[in-house]
Amino acid sequence: MPSLTTARLFKGLLRKEIEGPHSTIPEDEFFDAVETGLDKIEEDRQLRVRLKYQSQQSQISSVGSLHSPNAETEDEIPQLSEDFGTGAQAKSHKLWPEIDRICTEQLTQARQGVGEDGNGWQLFADEGEMKMYRREEEVDGMVIDPLKSCHVVKGVTAREMCHYFFDPAYRNDWETTLEDVQIVDNVAPDTLVFLQTYKRIWPASQRDALFWSHMRRITDNVDTGANDVWIVCNHSNQNEEYPPANQGKCVRIYLTVILVCQTYLTPGKDSKTATRDDLTCKITYCSTVNPGGWAPATVLRAIYKKEYPKFLKRFTGYVVDQCKAKPIMY
Repeated sequence: MPSLTTARLFKGLLRKEIEGPHSTIPEDEFFDAVETGLDKIEEDRQLRVRLKYQSQQSQISSVGSLHSPNAETEDEIPQLSEDFGTGAQAKSHKLWPEIDRICTEQLTQARQGVGEDGNGWQLFADEGEMKMYRREEEVDGMVIDPLKSCHVVKGVTAREMCHYFFDPAYRNDWETTLEDVQIVDNVAPDTLVFLQTYKRIWPASQRDALFWSHMRRITDNVDTGANDVWIVCNHSNQNEEYPPANQGKCVRIYLTVILVCQTYLTPGKDSKTATRDDLTCKITYCSTVNPGGWAPATVLRAIYKKEYPKFLKRFTGYVVDQCKAKPIMY
């Protein structure tokens, strides 16, 4: 694995090498530096997970019980209104026409296959049930390669997967590069506008992203055999009442993301009789991200190739772990 020596880091700091079209840092050193930063963030996350587990085990031992001291809280299914996931409460907001249109467009694209009609999708990761594809695209020299991932996870439902992806209360647990999350507009329980700030990874500039996020249950009966279908769609937006882009230390990221999840049950089972052993969640994750600023195309593609599979495995593993001892949420 490439690494950046202390001497090279110190040399870069002395030269004040930073991201930009006139940066003097060689591409291999740029990649090494970013990779080292990401690896350190992942090490810190793993340490936090271990410490949290040890703390929970200590609490369990101290109370002399096989159940977590927070079991009552952990076993609760979120009590949400019946119209959650329909957009009913968001339809009066001025963002709704855009939200509804983008969600519909992204769902249609997510349902399309890959490798068909010469559409340019290239397989770049194939790990068991998880397959990842990308198309090489650039805008003004910046890499914005669309990504499409297909995965299958056992033991959770579509709603559970989308719940943990949408709800900001859990985001720091699985989004390792996140520094801060702010809700700048609470449109509705199933529709929020976020301002997210990401940790700076030298020599790249710090990033932030402003986007609406909408969680929806899909009821068009297109997905034959699925017990239910849920999506979360995120899309960058800028209104005058929201924090402006590129005004401070952060470079603004522009993104469009959709997570499509389908629940399948063991034949002969229904939502009342199924156990977690009967659940299969099929996942399609699509994203197009313009990272803003400037970074070498070869470096960005190398980082994406390494980090995207890790992200999807980390997130889905987190959801499985969170749900395994809880009642099933459809």
